[in-house]
Amino acid sequence: MLLPINDDNPLEGITHAYVTWALIAVNIAIFVLVQHGYRPEIDIATAFGYGAIPAVVNHAAVLPAEYARLPAELTLISYMFLHGGWLHLAGNMAFLWVFGDNVEDAFGHARYLVFYLACGVAGGLAHAMAVPDSASPLVGASAAISGLVGAYLMLHPNVRIWVLMFLRIPLRVPAIWPLGAWIGFQLWSALRAGEADTAWWAHVGGLVTGAVLAVFLRRPGVPLWVTTRDGTPDGHPPI
Repeated sequence: MLLPINDDNPLEGITHAYVTWALIAVNIAIFVLVQHGYRPEIDIATAFGYGAIPAVVNHAAVLPAEYARLPAELTLISYMFLHGGWLHLAGNMAFLWVFGDNVEDAFGHARYLVFYLACGVAGGLAHAMAVPDSASPLVGASAAISGLVGAYLMLHPNVRIWVLMFLRIPLRVPAIWPLGAWIGFQLWSALRAGEADTAWWAHVGGLVTGAVLAVFLRRPGVPLWVTTRDGTPDGHPPI
């Protein structure tokens, strides 16, 4: 539906978004070095060994020995650093690049890393609950990215961002409009998807977790729902 390009939102609490940059670098490095695609059997083994498989996470099934790489619980972290293709990777990294730095700015480096991983884990668990008997591996940073979207909207709903709507039409609009539409699409898709290929409930789980954690992990003095440069949301004192 949309691809974020840039936002007009300078950093205030940190000078550089080191954790966001590191996460982007790690995701790209794993995709290039491990999931390069020249030998498909490596990709299959990697997806089953490090992806989050609901039936395995729920202890309803056991992976064959040739695929088992990590305890099922740890795949709830490893899965978010794998991707299903270049477009999957590029889309997630675009969201991380545009929104990650400001969320990292609001939380601080260490809490931001905890936040990112927590959103990914929550999304993986939501997916495992939605399709508990599925033997298909879940891969991708989408749940963690959904958490970023939830947190960003809690912090900066009216910051103007550039997006490509339908990957064709450039628009500069308040974040709440395109991201609100994106959230609505995730919820609608999750409610009607059944066992679709896209793990919509992982997105929803990450999104809700991100919005909730934004309330508790933001640095002291960082307000919610900021709409003006002085930190006053809609004429009321900062929350």
